[in-house]
Amino acid sequence: MSLAAERVPWRWLAEGRASRRLVLVVVFVALLLDNMLLTVVVPIVPTFLYTTEYEGANNSAAPAWTEPAPPALKAPPFSSMFSYFDNTTVTVLGFTSVVDLVNGTESSPPPQAPTGSPALPSSCLEGEEFLAKENIRVGLLFASKALVQLVVNPFVGLLTNRIGYHIPMFIGFIIMFVSTVMFAFSGTYILLFIARALQGIGSSFSSVAGLGMLASVYTDDFERGNAMGIALGGLALGVLIGAPFGSVMYEFVGKSSPFLVLAFLALLDGALQLCILQPSKISPESTKGTPVFTLLRDPFILVAAGALCFSNMGVAMLEPTLPIWMMQTMCSPKWQLGMAFLPASVSYLIGTNLFGILANKMGRWLCSMIGMVVVGISLLCVPLAKNIYGLIGPNSGLGFAIGMVDSSMMPIMGYLVDLRHTSVYGNVYAIADVAFCMGFAIGPSTGGAIVRAIGFPWLMIIIGVINIAYAPLCWYLRNPPAKEEKIAILHQECPMQTKSYTMPKTLRDFPLTDDSDAEAENAE
Repeated sequence: MSLAAERVPWRWLAEGRASRRLVLVVVFVALLLDNMLLTVVVPIVPTFLYTTEYEGANNSAAPAWTEPAPPALKAPPFSSMFSYFDNTTVTVLGFTSVVDLVNGTESSPPPQAPTGSPALPSSCLEGEEFLAKENIRVGLLFASKALVQLVVNPFVGLLTNRIGYHIPMFIGFIIMFVSTVMFAFSGTYILLFIARALQGIGSSFSSVAGLGMLASVYTDDFERGNAMGIALGGLALGVLIGAPFGSVMYEFVGKSSPFLVLAFLALLDGALQLCILQPSKISPESTKGTPVFTLLRDPFILVAAGALCFSNMGVAMLEPTLPIWMMQTMCSPKWQLGMAFLPASVSYLIGTNLFGILANKMGRWLCSMIGMVVVGISLLCVPLAKNIYGLIGPNSGLGFAIGMVDSSMMPIMGYLVDLRHTSVYGNVYAIADVAFCMGFAIGPSTGGAIVRAIGFPWLMIIIGVINIAYAPLCWYLRNPPAKEEKIAILHQECPMQTKSYTMPKTLRDFPLTDDSDAEAENAE
């Protein structure tokens, strides 16, 4: 009985390692945590830098006139406790100082009035020039993750072809855990920058290995589309939870709290990978994959990668610039800076799960083309919002449309490799992740500079028009040619240069026997 009880966990592990659904769960959780860390910093970093650098510098620069303020503020409570007919009360001097402030006879209080900004709402922030410069700095910090991921992705694709997907997935978990802990205890811009760049390395290992693993496990195109939609649902859920979770925890608990929670969840993900994936096992691909540069010369793969890049570039430009624009124009409190992204995240979650199935029926090329048009229209509507409620419609449309594009283009990448190249998926999903990262690298890094030069509304107009203009190119993905069709096209265009090969016929030895004709017919 005891031996049977001991064998139950091992039997469960053996069944789990053979289950495609548990592999999908591992990839889902990895993408969830990666994108929670990606977006949890969006509402935290702008206000954290403003608090530590701008307010800290101003408070330390003017200690002379800020210290007399507390006695004046303590005067009204004491004056209400004593009788106004008692001329011996000292607290009456607090009221005479206010009278002197109005008459202008007191020398120290006048500079206190403009700094306190009593005419403005308490949530409005000062330092217009600092906020304008902060657009660029925050944009570069957000873009550092994607820039590093852009460089690392091709190497991860080659590594997965050599040693398989399991070990790179576990390496990604370790790096992501270190990055999350570093975010929790970083107090300067430089340390936050390093933590963000380190996250890019871990994200590269997790996303390339995870998507490649799914494509290799789900070989049927319809099943692969559904699996990719579910996995991208993990990405969407991470984006959904990240920004609101970060803003609420930062407002009411503290800066380190959301990152410590994510570090604990990352440890659980690592334990799940140890049980299911066997990261110590090296399992290289049985066939050699198509080189990255050969895939990059395929125009159909480039069109699909461009759709991923430009559709995600819109939300990548919003991440560093929208919170600062809300701080300047809407005087939004901290918790609203993350909540503004909630409609986009919810609709992205719906879009990826809905169109993971529908895109295969209506045509993935049509789904992605409509999605890019809706992305452009939604971005054009963002500057029209006057408060956080005005952002619900544009952000919902943006998230839903990006979900349409992502859930269509990810399966198309695997389908194009099956159709036109060798069915090894590490390199093609490295290209897909590179396209995704290019959007998140170019978007924040250039978005902050464009906002400072011509303003936030013009930034939205530029990226919205780019998405609408790119959408018709998705038509070329309607019916991509296969290998045989490509050879036929080349044969028609260059008949003198192409070569055709036929199987050699079997030769018969002489002299021929009476049964030789029957043997020849059977051989044919």
